[in-house]
Amino acid sequence: MNAAALDSAAPLDVVRPSGVGGLIIDGKIASEQVLAEVAARTKLLAARGTVPGLAVILVGENPASQVYVGAKGKAAKSCGFHSVQHDLAATTTEAELLALIASLNADPAIHGILVQLPLPEGIDSTKVLEAVSPLKDVDGFHPVNVGLLGVGDISRALVPCTPAGSLVLLEKTAAALGVKLDGLEAVVVGRSNIVGKPMVQLLLSKNMTVTIAHSRTKDLPGTVRRADVVVAAVGRPEMIKGDWIKPGAIVIDVGINRVPGEGLNAQGKPKTKLVGDVDYAASIKNAAAITPVPGGVGPMTIAMLMSNTLRSAERAAG
Repeated sequence: MNAAALDSAAPLDVVRPSGVGGLIIDGKIASEQVLAEVAARTKLLAARGTVPGLAVILVGENPASQVYVGAKGKAAKSCGFHSVQHDLAATTTEAELLALIASLNADPAIHGILVQLPLPEGIDSTKVLEAVSPLKDVDGFHPVNVGLLGVGDISRALVPCTPAGSLVLLEKTAAALGVKLDGLEAVVVGRSNIVGKPMVQLLLSKNMTVTIAHSRTKDLPGTVRRADVVVAAVGRPEMIKGDWIKPGAIVIDVGINRVPGEGLNAQGKPKTKLVGDVDYAASIKNAAAITPVPGGVGPMTIAMLMSNTLRSAERAAG
């Protein structure tokens, strides 16, 4: 795959030149495209009498969670959804949380339920997530949706948002490069239930040959070097080095890691910066295209949450 050989008529809207090698995959533009499609389909659905409803539950006052929940609510309203946020005290009991979920499961105006993690100590996250109806599980974490994805029934599964967004970026990039995913070799680094494992199933659905690698993989650099597509979701800052990347590979970096930066901020504290699981500066010289951090996969996660909510509403409307 050669970025320099791009056809001028190819869909280049989500990729742009880096000036130092491969193309940059712009997750912000791709997410805007997804959200625009969701908003358009929401109008059609609303004209038939159904407005997609998303309920987000936040327990406690975790600052990062508050930011994420706010962004999700804003996106929902921009798409024309009925958006509800339940802010619960950190002292909320597991029984009280389960009762709220049961009421939302029974509410016909709510099509998607999202419980923001992490939950306070004393609340069983697994029990809570499994209490959400599989039909309203827009995070894609319920065992029913995991099972549907595992057997390849993607048409019925609600797929976890981050891997779903990663696949959208991969497909758009492959189209821009004039590359067919069929038969390509992919390596997913990371075996989490949230990203790594569902990502494998999605890549298999595109007829790719997939290897899942992890911390115990023998010769991890050699394994990654075989890949036409690398999906990094291991949670270790810049673990994947530039010379691990096969020339012409597409790199999807899911990692978001905060590391020390240079100098002090306005408050006199040491600066920090966000980096991915891939050494971006070195890898972009070999890759045909790569997602930056931030600005790559991150924006897609919320966009796919909106897409899942719309799908759930469309199913409810028949």
